Amino acid sequence: MDNQKNLLLAVIFSIIVLVGFDFLFNPKKNSQTSTNTETHLNSRDSNSDLPTISKSKNLSSAEIKEKRLFFTANRLEGSINLYGATLDDLVLSDYFETIERKKKVRVLEKENSTSPYFLRMGWASTDKNLELPGKDSLWISSKNKISKNEKIVLQWENKNGLKFLRNISFDENFMITVEDEVLNKSEKTIELTNFSYIRRKNHIPENKFFILHEGPLGVFNDTLKEISYDDIEENEIIETSKNGWIGYTDHYWQVAIFPDTEEPFKARFRNLKNSKDSIQIDFINENIKTLESGQKLKIKSYVFAGAKEVPLIDEYIKKLDVNKLDLSVDFGWFYFLTKPLFYALHFLSSLFQNFGIGIIILTIFMRIALFPLANKSFKSMNAMRILTPEIKRIRERYKDDRNKMNQEMFALYRNKKINPAAGCLPILLQIPIFFALYKVLFVSIEMRHAPFFGWIKDLSAPDPTSIFNLFGLIPWDPPLFLTIGIWPILMGLTMFLQQKLNPPPPDPIQAKIFLMLPLIFTFLLATFPSGMVVYWTVNNVLSIGQQYILLKRQKKDNI
Repeated sequence: MDNQKNLLLAVIFSIIVLVGFDFLFNPKKNSQTSTNTETHLNSRDSNSDLPTISKSKNLSSAEIKEKRLFFTANRLEGSINLYGATLDDLVLSDYFETIERKKKVRVLEKENSTSPYFLRMGWASTDKNLELPGKDSLWISSKNKISKNEKIVLQWENKNGLKFLRNISFDENFMITVEDEVLNKSEKTIELTNFSYIRRKNHIPENKFFILHEGPLGVFNDTLKEISYDDIEENEIIETSKNGWIGYTDHYWQVAIFPDTEEPFKARFRNLKNSKDSIQIDFINENIKTLESGQKLKIKSYVFAGAKEVPLIDEYIKKLDVNKLDLSVDFGWFYFLTKPLFYALHFLSSLFQNFGIGIIILTIFMRIALFPLANKSFKSMNAMRILTPEIKRIRERYKDDRNKMNQEMFALYRNKKINPAAGCLPILLQIPIFFALYKVLFVSIEMRHAPFFGWIKDLSAPDPTSIFNLFGLIPWDPPLFLTIGIWPILMGLTMFLQQKLNPPPPDPIQAKIFLMLPLIFTFLLATFPSGMVVYWTVNNVLSIGQQYILLKRQKKDNI
């Protein structure tokens, strides 16, 4: 196979890897799908509030009992419905829906909303007749409003002397600690264990890019499991573990629940059959406690509800010893490269107080680190470009004798000491690194609403300008597919210039494909976050400079 075909295959393969590697080669989820209807405890079928699928229709606001306790923490605010002690109203104090900063990001939604998203914690017992707090149980609080640095104190007591106390505390960020205490004032010995569950109903995932997982996930037995809606369409998924967590992740936000890291638990992922795109995630503590008359039982659970800030999550891993909570940030298959690159970008953007400048500086450092590999690739391609006239003459002379043509071509390569495939391997070795940076830019919340310069007010959003209204000079908003901004155009131009430095394809079809690539990528990247387009453009400029200088030097040396 001649060099041009090899080059074409290398380019096509590079595109496939850059865009689709994570999708094609994502590690197997190893989820254990179970059709077993086994209950966590004997009482599961008798108590409608235990982690089980509700078969009732969506409740209206009139059918849901409400009595609210409002709270304000350092970075969280919202309210708890005292019926069921349900956390269903949670807002992030320092994150906003848009750059105008008018509406704060809401993480949890009330049960009577159009898209409920809430969590409850409760108790289960082997005694089916034991009265336990459920979703309609009214917990008592001495206050109806809690300010910063205060604990929420709730209590509930049944008619037979079983008293439940719940202390809910908020740290300075997004971790909520729930300390439950049970006092057995009855004459009986009882067996108890605790559970937690998250329900999200009528939610359509906003997956616009297949490289990012949005939906149920968890860490079990040191392994991340990412669950899709298709996985639980018909059957539930059950996992057992110790020191793990379960939750629901969006692009930038997550709600995760987990027991004390010393407690073994069983987790489930189930589809809510009565609602489209609705699921329940729950865990139950497998360590059943025996509580004698007059004894107390204390147990602790945690809720992480907030922004997926990697340094903060790493702090929680050290502080609480929760296993691999950082995997909630979808760093993908190249995790070992992606996370270090994130911290490098985080440092640079903090140092220069501009995330876009951080992208540019990191791209420069990466080009320096990969300079020898890139030089080898460019040297091979430049040598082929210099030999293009001689290659054309051989093709014309022996166009009717392919075997003779190939013999003359290989003789030319041998005399000039050129390996036509030498430029491919260094390119392939660089792909994982550039893909890792691409992934970092896509998942980093630090890029969300981060301004750059000029018209770029949000690096996580596409370039807002468009050539089809002369970049705002014409008072007309073009449709989305025609919103081709300045940065995507610059990227397309640099890609075109880079092609011009490469040896031209001899085949007309190949030449047309190569000619179309910059245009295709311009339209494709016009819909991408502008931070990614900045990275791609700067990387192209640095590549052009390196290849051009090397080409001049090789021509001067008459290679």
